Amino acid sequence: MRVVLKPLFDAELPPGFEEILKDKLMGRELRTGEEVEVELLGKPLRFKVLLAEPSPLKVGRGTKIELSRGDVEVLDFEFDEPVREVVPFDGGFVVVLGRKVLILNHTGQKIYSDEFEELNGVRVSKGTVVIIHGGNKIRLVKP
Repeated sequence: MRVVLKPLFDAELPPGFEEILKDKLMGRELRTGEEVEVELLGKPLRFKVLLAEPSPLKVGRGTKIELSRGDVEVLDFEFDEPVREVVPFDGGFVVVLGRKVLILNHTGQKIYSDEFEELNGVRVSKGTVVIIHGGNKIRLVKP
């Protein structure tokens, strides 16, 4: 169980501050994406919960608290059929389903989609997606 927090204020935090935060958050329930406030020396300090694993998570002695200065963006995708393979490339990634090939950019927007009777494989070379199908055919897609 762990929590990654991003301070919503600009100040240098001392080493070991994670343990102080754990004590202040003990027993509280945290969810990924929410903001929490902790009072320290009479001043409210705000943090964004970048990750609560699992979410929601009740902070206890075994919870690991981490601090981050960067943002974490999480995109979840769900498909109607099992994912056979994911092939990354410079322009995004190729998702291979049963008979379907999807090419998505890095933000998850669909660039290309097609279905093949006999899909044998997918490869990527210098930004070109090569789809092997029909036993003796290939299709080149340059997104």
